[in-house]
Parts: sequence; structure tokens; C-alpha cells
Amino acid sequence: MIVDVARPSWWRDGALAAVLTLLAFVPTLSTIGAQVADLPVRPLDAPAVALILAQTVPLAIAGRWPAACLAIIGAAFMAHQALGYPQTFGSIGLYLALYAVGAHQVRFRRGLAAVSTGAYVVMVIVLHNLGSPNRVQDFLAFYLILGVIWMAGAGMRRWRAEEAERRRLSASVATAAERARIARELHDVVTHHVTAMVIQADAAQFLVGSAPDRAGDGLAAISDTGRRALTELRHLLDVLEATGDSAVADRTPALGKIGDLVEQARVSGQPVELTEHGDQRQRSVDVELAAYRVVQEALTNAIKHATGQPTTVTVRHHDDRLDIEVTTDGDAPADLPSSGRGLNGLRARLRMLDGDLQAAPRPEGGFSVRATIPSRSDS
Repeated sequence: MIVDVARPSWWRDGALAAVLTLLAFVPTLSTIGAQVADLPVRPLDAPAVALILAQTVPLAIAGRWPAACLAIIGAAFMAHQALGYPQTFGSIGLYLALYAVGAHQVRFRRGLAAVSTGAYVVMVIVLHNLGSPNRVQDFLAFYLILGVIWMAGAGMRRWRAEEAERRRLSASVATAAERARIARELHDVVTHHVTAMVIQADAAQFLVGSAPDRAGDGLAAISDTGRRALTELRHLLDVLEATGDSAVADRTPALGKIGDLVEQARVSGQPVELTEHGDQRQRSVDVELAAYRVVQEALTNAIKHATGQPTTVTVRHHDDRLDIEVTTDGDAPADLPSSGRGLNGLRARLRMLDGDLQAAPRPEGGFSVRATIPSRSDS
């Protein structure tokens, strides 16, 4: 359900009408208001009070029915001027009604402008015939003032529409970015574990006939990998549902769990060696998760494209950054996924952290993934 928050509410319109009605009968404010006739002043009587009320009370519907509000107030103003009643602060209602039409009228705007102009011309003719001393220039100047007020309301209407469009576009961009982020997370979680399960299943299938006991170990590894996948997917859903940084931090894979990734790769048959240099520091959630995903993606590609080849994971801890390098021996595959969804997603993630990711074949054979993630210690 869409609510037009820019349209004034009933109570605000009603409050404005009530305040203007009260001020209309304050003697010291009587000289402030709209005045165009300058006819001989008649004494204030009951019809004059009714016309004053007709210029203020309809403002209660200005936001909902601006055209009807202007019609009532405009007719009352013309009658008040033609009958020569004393000037009143309540005539400010004409200005407010014109502004409301410019700001809130949706349909028949040009037609309403033409009708209003025609009514003003009729009023000028009537006032001239009644002996108004004002000249054509005076009536024209007053008309221009009314037009400026109308256009001010129209300008506010356009500004609100542009602001609403900017908010809509910002929401669309944010939604697209969030979808891309979720897609990257799902890719990182699902691809890694499914790749490991496929490799393990292939190995178990090969060993069923020749070494049933080892095949059983392979099936157990598949089961364990599947449970890990389910656990990470649950954590990912928890992150999507979590509110607050602390809740996200509690469910985000940390840098310290890179060892789990290495151990899982070893279970899948990939010989992996993990080396860390420097003292591990507490980093922000974004940095921790980015480092975890870099190692996860690199090991997934190693298992997929260089099965059984020695792989080295090197993590260097610095005060202002993390350097991660994952290298795999053997022949570099011709279809190294340097532009796939996984590595592209990692590049986008690291760019948001002012980091860098490089994935390329090694001159001596094999391929490597290098990442630099700027960060500061939270400790």
C-alpha cells in the first residue's frame, strides 16, 4: 500500500483553517490581507462574517480537494471585494488555496487555470463598474501575484515528484546491489561445497569395487561436506535476517576458520598447506568475510581445475592490510575462470574495501590468486 506522505493530513489542514479563522477576527491584523477593490467600506455585518468564514474554513479540505477549496474561497473573496466589506486577514486564505492547487491538484490543472483566469476577469469588470479606483495595471499586478503563488505550489509539486523518483531509483539501486551480494554469497557457499561433494563422490564411486572401506570414508566425507553446506546456508539466511552489526558478526565466517576450509579441501583429496605470517588481529566483519571468501573461492577452483595438485595458502597479517595468496602447482587450465561469477564477485567485494584481487597462471606452472585487503585492527 502506497501512502502519499507529501499530501497534508486532515488534522494539519483543519488546524491551519482554525488558526486562520481566529486570526481573521483580530483587529490588529485586519490591514494584512488580499485587497484589490478599494471600494467604500461598508460596516461589518452577518453576511460579512459569513464571507470571512468562507475564505478560511474551506482550507480544511485544501489538501484533499484543492479545486473545490479554491472555488469556494475564490467566490467568497470576490463577493467580499464587490460588497466593499472591511479588509480582513482571512483573505490570506485565497493565497493559501492557490498554493494548494499548485501543489496538490492532479487533474485538469490547465482547465482550472483557465477557469480561474476567467473568473478573475469577471471580477475585475464588476469592480470597475462598481467604481473601483484601481487601474488596469493594478489589477494586472495583483493577478501576477496570484500567478506566482500558484507557480510556487507547482514548483513544490515538481520538487516532491523528483524527490520521490530519486528515492525510487536509490531503492532500485540498493535492491540490485543487495541481490548481487546475495548471489555472490550463495555462489561462494554452494559452489565450494558442491564441488567438493562431486570430487568426493567421483572418488568414492571409483573405490566402491576395489576398496570398499575407503569408499565408505569417501561417503562419510560427502555427508560431512553436505552438513557443512547446510550449516553455512543457515548462517547465510541468518545474516540476511539479522539486524545490527553484532548479530551479523556472530554469524559471519571469520578469518580463523580458514583452517576449516583447508581441512575440508584435504578431505576432498586436495593436498593443501596453510602458512600464516604475523600476528592475527581482530578485523571488521567485512574484511573477515572477504578474506574467508577469497580462500574459499581459490580452493574451489583448485579442486575443480587442478584436482590432486599441491596447493599452498599463505596469509600475511599486517597492521593496515591482509595479503592472501593461494597457489596451485601443475599445468594451468586453459579455462581458468578469471572472469567468472565467483572471481568477479570477489573483485567487486574487495573494490568496496579498496582492495585488489589478481588471478592468473604462474610462469612456472599452475595458477595463483592474490588478494590485498586494506584494514585496521579493531583491537
